Amino acid sequence: MQELAEITSDPDAFERFYRQHVEAVQRFVARRVDDPYLAADLTADVFVAVIESASSYRRSRGEPVAWLFGIARNVVAGERRRKAKDLRRAAQIRGRELVDEDDLAALHKRIDGESAARELYQELTRLPAGERAVLELVALDGLSPGEAGRALGIGAVAARVRLHRARRRLRSQLDPLDLGTNDLPEVTT
Repeated sequence: MQELAEITSDPDAFERFYRQHVEAVQRFVARRVDDPYLAADLTADVFVAVIESASSYRRSRGEPVAWLFGIARNVVAGERRRKAKDLRRAAQIRGRELVDEDDLAALHKRIDGESAARELYQELTRLPAGERAVLELVALDGLSPGEAGRALGIGAVAARVRLHRARRRLRSQLDPLDLGTNDLPEVTT
């Protein structure tokens, strides 16, 4: 048997070790796992763990195959612990009944009803920051253009110009009938 420490630095030594033991590891994992994709992942995880710990192998503690099965056992046990933890989390969430059928129906209706607003917010993110800031302060926060200008540290005229540009850009990007952008507050002085 080759020295196990070699497999950490010699790809050929690892390949020989892998080819010699891969079927035994696959059988070991397949007896404990019924999902073929998970079995393949766990087999790969075993050999990754082998590479990581090969330098610590001591022949006095047993034959390499026993050491390998010890690693395989730890990898499978780790997967079982992870799966059990996931099941406990799912049971906690399921047990709380966060959303009943009526709430879910209401949420679907609300999400559908807010699709236009999501589209509008998406378009707002495309506006230059200064124009978007004035538009948000006026249209969403209810400030006058002069008040928005003072909040942003710019003059009232500059605020009105930015607001006009923002509205013009939005109107050109959106269909006013779908989003009600005709209802955006008009500039008042």
